[in-house]
Amino acid sequence: MIKGRTVAKAVIGATALLLSLAPVAEAAQCGSSSAGFEAWKREFSAEAQGKGVGQTALSALMQTNYASATIAADRGQRSFSLTLDQFLAKRGATTIVAKGRQLKQSQAALFASIQQRYGVPPGPLIAIWGMETGFGSQRGNQNMLSSIATLAYDCRRPEFFTDQLYSALKLIDRGTLSGATRGSMHGEVGQTQFMPKNILAYGTGNLEVAANALNSTANFLKAHGWRAGAGYQPGEANFGAIEAWNAAGVYQKAIALMGRQIDEGGGAAAAR
Repeated sequence: MIKGRTVAKAVIGATALLLSLAPVAEAAQCGSSSAGFEAWKREFSAEAQGKGVGQTALSALMQTNYASATIAADRGQRSFSLTLDQFLAKRGATTIVAKGRQLKQSQAALFASIQQRYGVPPGPLIAIWGMETGFGSQRGNQNMLSSIATLAYDCRRPEFFTDQLYSALKLIDRGTLSGATRGSMHGEVGQTQFMPKNILAYGTGNLEVAANALNSTANFLKAHGWRAGAGYQPGEANFGAIEAWNAAGVYQKAIALMGRQIDEGGGAAAAR
């Protein structure tokens, strides 16, 4: 019996040693230039297949290109360091507010429906719509999947964009998006610029359609604590929902200010 136990222990020990020496599967390695992108795609594709991503999405991923323009844009986001007045001027706040007031009137039924369902008034939704895409006129012309895959590969913020990439692949497998979908520099799509993970969580229909995008944006804000009838200026109850939409403080204040001006009417766009 003692001899048997000794042999068993030896076998267990040898097995443990072999396991410790076996190569450990590692995540696809990030990079800081285009040089390793093709190898990264192959590694990531294998990982994604193991997690249940389908062939349609995997094929789209393998056809992506390293998005140099996206990397340049990601490194050069200087507008968020501007003062509020400078930011408002750069983003055309006067035009957004003026056009926004017109849209509030011309699409009153749509905004009334959204407010009834989500509790979000027209002003902040219209301000976001105008800020993000100029009311749908500037939705971006970058390949969405290439942009997100490039940022998932890039070493600057791989964890955040890896989550976005898996969401994009899931949406492609579902047929909601495709490998040809166009968007902005960081992979945002639609009239109010949703990232894939938020499309999965809050999207309602085709986000290239304004009504769907606005409903989805209101859905996002409600899910992040928006309370019907509460204020949305800095320090008020609903400002936190605006903060959840975009992390830049100057952007948040601009949306709150323009939203108030659209909702209240009157006054210059830069008025406090």
